[in-house]
Amino acid sequence: MRTGEAHSARMYDYLLGGRDNFAADREAAEAAVAAFPTLRTAARENRAFLGRAVRHVVEETGIRQFLDIGSGLPTARNVHQVARRHAPDARVVYVDNDPLVLAHGQALLAADARTTVIQADIRDPRAILGHPGTRELIDFGEPVALLAVAVLHFVSDEEDPRGLVARLREALVPGSVLVLSHATAEISPETALGVQAAYRAQGVPLTLRDRAAFAELFEEFEIAEPGIQVVSDWRATVPESERPSHAEVSWYGGTGRLP
Repeated sequence: MRTGEAHSARMYDYLLGGRDNFAADREAAEAAVAAFPTLRTAARENRAFLGRAVRHVVEETGIRQFLDIGSGLPTARNVHQVARRHAPDARVVYVDNDPLVLAHGQALLAADARTTVIQADIRDPRAILGHPGTRELIDFGEPVALLAVAVLHFVSDEEDPRGLVARLREALVPGSVLVLSHATAEISPETALGVQAAYRAQGVPLTLRDRAAFAELFEEFEIAEPGIQVVSDWRATVPESERPSHAEVSWYGGTGRLP
């Protein structure tokens, strides 16, 4: 484990107020906050979006199995916690490329037979789909909720995020759901591009994309209502007057169903 190098999962943990991070992660995150002072707000809004999206999947689609890629470190309101409030039989496979996520997740979930954590990278769909931990809990003959929340902006254009999603989609049956969120520079270019530069300066790749490029990731999926939204607005449960501005968040989210 390279604790002297910043990692996106641990930076996100720090931004959310977690304690599973190292000095390099905190320094990199603070550099990003200096460029985008509301980055912590954006991270919290993205986390809240994840919770609302999971509830939507459970309550409105009947899906009971989740593959959460780029899950990050265990925090409050994890996918399995949200899902099981509404479906106690929900099964979840968490996937991340950070060995710290694997170690913490395995310790936290050791006694939970319906949840597991595997170490793999979204850039290698075959390894994710064929992993014994995935195969043990996920029945690909039934609809699956595939989550890639706040991860594809760490995949460069050269690594073909659209193609990676397509390869994952090939394993899914009709009725499956895709949940995505992605940072953008389309709303507040100067501050968002400052964050991108700060991340890249610390060796953490970050590629911001506009709404059109984000929508392309849902190829072959039918985007669910209310469509692609800034994450703080997607099925929001608080009045608009109490939400942060779009410029303070600069993060798109949405879900889609495979017909």
